Amino acid sequence: MEIKDTIGSLGIIPVIKIDDAEKAIKLAQALIRGGLPVAEITFRTNAAKESIKRIVSNFPNMLVGAGTVLCVKNVRNAINAGASFIVTPGFNPKVVDYCIAEDIPIFPGVNSPSEIEQGLERGLKVLKYFPAEASGGIKAIKAVAAAYGDILFIPTGGINQTNICDYLSVGNVLACGGSWMVKSELISSGEFQKITELTEEAVKIVLGFEFAHIGINSKSEKHAAEGADRFKDLFGFLSKVGNSSIFSGTSIEIMKKLYLGSHGHIAVRTNRISLAISYLGRRGFQIREETKKTKNGKLAAVYLEEEIAGFAIHLVQK
Repeated sequence: MEIKDTIGSLGIIPVIKIDDAEKAIKLAQALIRGGLPVAEITFRTNAAKESIKRIVSNFPNMLVGAGTVLCVKNVRNAINAGASFIVTPGFNPKVVDYCIAEDIPIFPGVNSPSEIEQGLERGLKVLKYFPAEASGGIKAIKAVAAAYGDILFIPTGGINQTNICDYLSVGNVLACGGSWMVKSELISSGEFQKITELTEEAVKIVLGFEFAHIGINSKSEKHAAEGADRFKDLFGFLSKVGNSSIFSGTSIEIMKKLYLGSHGHIAVRTNRISLAISYLGRRGFQIREETKKTKNGKLAAVYLEEEIAGFAIHLVQK
């Protein structure tokens, strides 16, 4: 999997300022336990290079990049330490051109059409949008995305638990960089359990799992209609007939024939289904490839392989 795809499958890049490399391993453990095996270690302190080295050495499956890279020397130090990608706050042609020449993945910072076009000219497809909130936020990204449809952005700067879902709802946003779950004071004071909790919370916010509806298997369209009529008689739930099922109210779906699940299925909504699939995959859950459904060219629904209490699990895009 390309680095771009890995970042896209995670949705969040923790942006980290660490002053003491001795704390790097515990920090990485906290992020992994929280569900985010990725880190952007910023070159804002002298501990950056050693921190990258220690994390990469101890957690080879964790994606580690270097941020706030301001010069070619920083690039060399980061790559020698084991960093897999480079992130810059602005568009420095010397740094960008060096990375391209050395085949080093780089996400330079931009916040204007002119800078975006510098990236386009060099064949870059993913750019950091920084500082996101101070540069116009979501409205600005939507405006520039309309002109540069092939470019993906990683907004960073002012992103937190209250606005990250709004950013990720924009089609051209690959992921977001944020530091609220890895604040430097938490690292310095050794509050790694708190970092794990904040990371878990961030992941849950981004995924936004919530109950959508329950699907009940029936033998035929006639049985489905009869079931829907009973719900209407009992509770006044109105019926809505579809191609393969009949909805009774908004939360009960009665299938017109036997389908997945011994009893039926439970549908769970999520903010971004691709992120949900990646998240569940990292936890050992597999999807049924043949059940993928798309809408307007984007994944809209899929079933998991596993059943729970006789019910198949159905993920649907919000």
